[in-house]
Amino acid sequence: MNRLPGLALTAVLGFTAACSAGGADKGGISADPSPPAPDAPAWEKVAPSAVGLDAAELERIAGRAKTGKSNCLAVIRDGKLAGEWYFGGTEATTPQNVWSATKSITSVLVGIAQDDGALRIDDSASKWIDEWKGTPAEKVTVRDILSNVSGREWAFTTDYRQLIAAKDRTKYAIGLKQQHKPGEVWVYNNSAIQTLQRVLQKSTGRDVARFAEERLFRPLGMTRTTMTADRTGNAQTFMGVNSTCHDLARFGQMMLDGGRARGRQVVSTAYVKAATGKPSTKLNAAYGYLWWLNRPGPVLSPRAATDLGGANRPAATRGRLVPGAPPQLYWALGLGNQLVQVDPESRTVVVRLGKMEPRPKPPTFGPAEAAEVVTKAVTR
Repeated sequence: MNRLPGLALTAVLGFTAACSAGGADKGGISADPSPPAPDAPAWEKVAPSAVGLDAAELERIAGRAKTGKSNCLAVIRDGKLAGEWYFGGTEATTPQNVWSATKSITSVLVGIAQDDGALRIDDSASKWIDEWKGTPAEKVTVRDILSNVSGREWAFTTDYRQLIAAKDRTKYAIGLKQQHKPGEVWVYNNSAIQTLQRVLQKSTGRDVARFAEERLFRPLGMTRTTMTADRTGNAQTFMGVNSTCHDLARFGQMMLDGGRARGRQVVSTAYVKAATGKPSTKLNAAYGYLWWLNRPGPVLSPRAATDLGGANRPAATRGRLVPGAPPQLYWALGLGNQLVQVDPESRTVVVRLGKMEPRPKPPTFGPAEAAEVVTKAVTR
């Protein structure tokens, strides 16, 4: 039997417990979702054929989602809901932890703050992190953190045991060492990304969860989405957002529409293009600013966001994250294959939320399966 090594198993137990122990740190599926706000927008529902999708193919893909331990699947084209499926007793109103898909939400929050003039991504993060001033970490820019080339200390134990166990996760992450010079090494670094909580809070002067609610969730109509906090009240910028298939579809549609939603420019088109239009570093063609890409080239740790086994044993390949799928595809990805897929060319958004499997085992439903909406179901 294929098992996680002891260290990874301990991390899984700690990771899961830390996010289900109560208070703001709750994860998983919410048993008592709150009622929607009165102005929550309703998706226009259409037959797949009305937006150039093959209904039979979508049903086949949905069948794979069901056997792949999914809780929900939603397919949007041209801003219209062409199909939605719910499994295991979940409903459209059922929120759950999206894990590291949170990182892509954090990316957009950084973009909004930059649009406001509160920060520039080429600024040194030490402008807001006093502890880094006068140290090697002073050379780390916000862009370096968004690109996962910050050079901040990383080990499986620091990222998946000690960070999760820390009461104040921001303080812990800031206190780690500078392991490499910025730009030298690409690594999927949860701790480094958590330092963006300090950057955002200090630069905007707002609690990050409140900033997310006022500047992103509410404008998009994401009425069932919340950003959770650690035990000291710091918003978690590396994981922990609770959301639904419908709400995440609104998030994906906003990205597809160049940062616009409900007649409002939520984040600039320039930032959307910078975050998702090309790799942010030559070290990893599959990564933008906290978004996963399908660009060709070196692909580092493609399973790090979805599989603790992949995080524990980083791997590198060449090609694309999903071979055979269009290069312009991009994803927000989280542990257990939580995903938001956006395809600018076919104007489709796919959202899949599922069981929290620390190390997904077949059958499952991840980026390769979601990409079949584009490669097999699009008819025009």
